[in-house]
Amino acid sequence: MLNNRTVNIIAAVSFLVLLYLDKIQHYNLPFWAYGLPVLIFLPLTIHGAMNIEAGFFMKVMCKADTTEKVVALSFDDGPQTGYTPVILDILQHENVPAAFFCIGKNITGNEHLLKRIYAEGHVIGNHTYSHHFWFDMKLSSNMLTDMQQMDALTVDATGLYPRLFRPPYGVTNPNLARAVKAGNYLPVGWSIRSLDTVAKDETQLLNRILAQLKPGAVILLHDTCKITADILPQLIRGIREQGYQLERIDKMLKVRAYV
Repeated sequence: MLNNRTVNIIAAVSFLVLLYLDKIQHYNLPFWAYGLPVLIFLPLTIHGAMNIEAGFFMKVMCKADTTEKVVALSFDDGPQTGYTPVILDILQHENVPAAFFCIGKNITGNEHLLKRIYAEGHVIGNHTYSHHFWFDMKLSSNMLTDMQQMDALTVDATGLYPRLFRPPYGVTNPNLARAVKAGNYLPVGWSIRSLDTVAKDETQLLNRILAQLKPGAVILLHDTCKITADILPQLIRGIREQGYQLERIDKMLKVRAYV
């Protein structure tokens, strides 16, 4: 699988080959030929940054390596009073464990929901404090500070220090890789992106998720969306009807959820 280091080497070697042909072999290459390595580098790097499953800048756990029919539910962007309690009610009624990757700024005033998430057997993960649109443009030190702000609020509310981290929008880059390493986080992605934040049709959303089920899949949902709360009972039923069990993400991935 291509990663950042491999692509950098390919681009550098391509440039050196062009330089050799131009200056040593006197092929008199046009100036624009030196842009070819960039054409190799940029698309692959952008794709790697936007595709969390690629593990381009760092290894990210996006699914379990298993043949067992198990999957894990994960919810991003809470806690919020609108739909987090509704989703927790459904999970409790269906006896389903899940992971909640929480935004730190949403914890303030909703500490009771964070405590409830843990008390009812779910995992709390770090989804940064700010979830700012320009988070990926920050220096690694600023990223780490942002992530640790979320940790501090979680510790204050629950005594728990999250180890699992999910990047905002699933975007990765070298600065984030350094911040994750410095903070000793375990980056976790997904293998099924529901797109529930933009979905309008419940049936299409449900079918989209169920059609992608595979052993060890991690399903990305959001506890901030009405449509997600509306389809969740059907989704759980549909997953079970296909013979799958719903496991908590840390158990399925065989990792520790807290430091």
